[in-house]
This record gives sequence, C-alpha cells and structure tokens, in this order.
Amino acid sequence: MEETVRAELTEALRPLTKRKELAEDVPMSRYTTLGIGGPAEMLCEITSADQLLEILRIAQRLGVTVNILGGGSNLLVRDGGWPGLTLHFGDGFAEITSPVPLPDGRFAITAQAGTPLTRLSGVAADAALCGLEFAAGIPGTVGGGVLMNAGAYGGELQNIIEGVTCATLAGEIRHYTRAEMDFGYRRCRLSAPDAERELVVSATFALPPGDEDTIRVTMREFNARRREKQPITLPCCGSTFKRPPGQFAGALIDQCGLKGLRVGGASVSTKHAGFLINDEDGTAADYLVLMREVQRVVLQQTGVLLEPEVHIAGVDPPAQDA
Repeated sequence: MEETVRAELTEALRPLTKRKELAEDVPMSRYTTLGIGGPAEMLCEITSADQLLEILRIAQRLGVTVNILGGGSNLLVRDGGWPGLTLHFGDGFAEITSPVPLPDGRFAITAQAGTPLTRLSGVAADAALCGLEFAAGIPGTVGGGVLMNAGAYGGELQNIIEGVTCATLAGEIRHYTRAEMDFGYRRCRLSAPDAERELVVSATFALPPGDEDTIRVTMREFNARRREKQPITLPCCGSTFKRPPGQFAGALIDQCGLKGLRVGGASVSTKHAGFLINDEDGTAADYLVLMREVQRVVLQQTGVLLEPEVHIAGVDPPAQDA
C-alpha cells in the first residue's frame, strides 16, 4: 500500500490495539504450518468482535485490502509476501462459551473464529459432549474450519454446526443458520467464487451428550491413526489436494510413482502421498512447482486434474534482472 495510506492506517489502528498487536513486514513462515511465506505488509491481532468491526470499517474507508489468517494450517503465502492488512484470528480471539442446553436435549457451544479445533474438541470432551471427536487432531481454527467445512474420519463440521456469525467488509454483522451456510465438500457459501466477502466471527455447535471416557478413547484412536499414517511431525498443510469424486488424491499420486518427488526443499511425503511437505527449508516457489508437477503427472497418467485444497495467497517476489 502507499506510504501515506500505511501511515494513516497505522494511526487509525493504534487506539484499537496494544503495542504488540500491530506490526509491519511480519514473515508468514512464522504463522503457517508449512513454515513458508513472505512477509505480511501489516499484521493486526484481533481481540474482540467490536474491535474487528471497527478495523474493517477503517480498512474499507482507506481502500485497504483485508486478509484473514487463522492457524495457518491450510495456507501457502507466496515468497513475495501478503500485501494489505492481515487480520490474525489467534489466541486473543478464541473464547468458548459454557454449554447451553437446547430443547432437543443437545447442548450449544459457541466458539470465536480463532479457537483451535483441537481445543474446542477438548472442551466438548470435558463436558461429555459428542460430535467433535474427529476434530481432535485437525490443526486449524474454527474460522478456517467453517470456511472449508473441515472434516476427517467420516465427520464434518456441517453435521454439528447450529449457526455461524459473520462480518462483512463494511463491518456489519450477519447471522446464518446451518442450512443458509450451504455446506458442501470443503466449501460453504462464504467460499463460493461469486460470494460477497464475509469473515467468520464465531460458530455455534449443537452437540449431544455422551460418555466422556468413550469420547476420549475415540479421540485417542483418531490421533493414533494420524500419527501412524500422516507426516504430522514435518512442516505441511495437511492434504494438499482435495479428494476427487470417488477417489483419493493420495492414492492417485502414489499410483503415479510420485512419493519422494522433490523440488528444492519441498517433496511428496513417502509416508502419505497426499501430503506435500517442506522438509528441507523450501520456499513457496519450490512448493508451487512441486504442486504443478504432481498435477501434471497425475492428469497425464490418470486423466484426473487434482484441485488444490491448500489456499494460495500473496504475491511472487519481483523478477531479478538477468
């Protein structure tokens, strides 16, 4: 953004933020599970819904692009960085309400967008509430999880969401029921190509009561399966590609003999081909070239075009003069 706009934005945001909640040129490699990414031009920690709405209004008035950063688990920021104002929904925006009984015997829990899904599933287990066991090992947050209808092991957020509160870029609050969210496989109304830009503020989950010991056993089993089959100890973004209809991306990549394929510091995991990892201090450029090569080979050999599940953001660095 222009220096005059950046200065005006900084001046407007200072009264709404504490000293360490607003910073410039912050490397996104610190905030993404891939450990990759150029700098966010300006990064602001969100700590309340009221603060968020006011910041959105300021950004719109100044014509500043707004980016959203949650747990960084499904995000690849290009090496040139992320222009505009990046709002981080992290620990400061991660409140969870106490369970509230519903007329049908279930209990409602509302969580702010920055709440880690692992923490939310733990809170549900503490209250002996079922339905979030599958999320115990998902590294994302509620906001990102709602946006992509996160799921694993037969469970999806759409099955337990009661309602979602969103904010428009104009700083207005909107409420949606589960039906109005129009959930599908790794998508919802907010991610539709022609949708008005809206941000998840919080989500309410309706969960039936269960046996706490049984819930925790299920969570441990799911996490054990993840540790056994997925390279979760290495920098990655989970499944890099969406599951093609009736097939599995990892199986197709494996079938094409691409396990271990490397571009610079990025490679196809030898443990699970659906995971492209940053195991040797790779760059976003390495990762993107690897993705394209995997797509090319799989399309050539199987006729299936793999669609990225990881969200790609930011810009490439300026071209170097020869």
